[in-house]
Amino acid sequence: MAGFAESIRNIWEIEDLRNRILYTLGLLVVYRFGTYVTLPGVDAATLTDINAASGDGGIFGFLDMFVGGAFRQAGIFALGIMPYITASIIIQLMGAVVPYFQKLQREGEDGRRRITQLTRYGTVGITALQSIGYAINLSYGQTGSAIVIDKTLFMITTVLVLTSGTVFVMWLGERISEKGIGNGISLVIMVGIIAFLPQSLFNEIDINGDNIFIVLIEVGVWVLVTAGVVLVSQGMRRIPVQYAKRVVGRKSFGGSTQYLPIRVNAAGVMPIIFAQSIMFIPSTFASFMPDNETAQQIGAWFGQIDSVGYSVLFFVIVVFFTYFYTAITVNPQQMADTMKRQGGFIPGIRPGKQTSEFIDTILTRITLPGSVFLGFVAILPSFAMAFGVTQGFAMFFGGTSLLILVQVTLDTLQQIESHLLMRHYDGFMKSGKMRGRRV
Repeated sequence: MAGFAESIRNIWEIEDLRNRILYTLGLLVVYRFGTYVTLPGVDAATLTDINAASGDGGIFGFLDMFVGGAFRQAGIFALGIMPYITASIIIQLMGAVVPYFQKLQREGEDGRRRITQLTRYGTVGITALQSIGYAINLSYGQTGSAIVIDKTLFMITTVLVLTSGTVFVMWLGERISEKGIGNGISLVIMVGIIAFLPQSLFNEIDINGDNIFIVLIEVGVWVLVTAGVVLVSQGMRRIPVQYAKRVVGRKSFGGSTQYLPIRVNAAGVMPIIFAQSIMFIPSTFASFMPDNETAQQIGAWFGQIDSVGYSVLFFVIVVFFTYFYTAITVNPQQMADTMKRQGGFIPGIRPGKQTSEFIDTILTRITLPGSVFLGFVAILPSFAMAFGVTQGFAMFFGGTSLLILVQVTLDTLQQIESHLLMRHYDGFMKSGKMRGRRV
């Protein structure tokens, strides 16, 4: 504990790191304040009463978690940063199949700037489309009585305000990444998720107030699941790579053994985000057709996130996208070529094609347990709800929520660790095994 307190003091003594952390916290506070600002034309008190009567279950309650409660409160940040995530996913997928985007990825900094610009344009277009569906759902759904202005005017203002709100949140995330600490976009999502944790835990305690032992068991299981996710997120297979010894003048280089790390979960949280986006599509289209009974039935089925059918389909899609995303982000051929150019080789494996095939075989084998684990984590909230855990608290037992919390926290701690080590301080956690520790 003394070492942890010393690390906190070291963080505070480094002016640049201290300013970055305070800057990040300040922008996140601005984002949280924005979630409580209601859209023009909405009676906030009436909407609160309607939401209280309808409960917080279903897919809308799940979506609400990622925007810190702004979705059900009809806040100006109701769509949050999710349209940006969707646009980023689309651009990334196009980079694997469209030659133009492949060319941009090879153009270095200029190509990255162009991709970022296209992602921003895509975010505006996706937000505009989603805001139309959101406005229709507010106007013609059970929350329609909360609208106090003309519905056409409400539609126009909602599209403009929601689009502007998402662009502003995107700007906040980019500023945090540039001048703060951690990945700004991920931190924005994490703050929205964390905002639900205290209330969800309080509700769980309130419901099981007569038997606090059950709550302690649930919290214990949650801690164990979180520890398991951390373990798998940090797990990797290290492939030894030998570099040939070279003599340049009077100095010799190489001749050392290094390791090529292959992560068990190389895809991170993206497969669950992909799968969740696919599962959201039917409900999104159903919101555009409130009078179509068939569309509403399909949307209702995909809104039952605690059903067996939904869980099985979700698990299969997550496993598929884990392999798919790993295939487009980890390129064994490129690894083998880079290794060959640098004079490295895997002992017992010929450089070139055989090295590529060897890495690909290991990647395929190690991705199998990673994908199954990821699929299991994705459907853990359904199991938790089946055992009587409330939906709000069950969402923290797995799925996108838990993975985002774990990976964003690890990434932020790793950046703090790097700042400390760069200035010759001990790491943030002396006894830890943070990836990136060099001493």
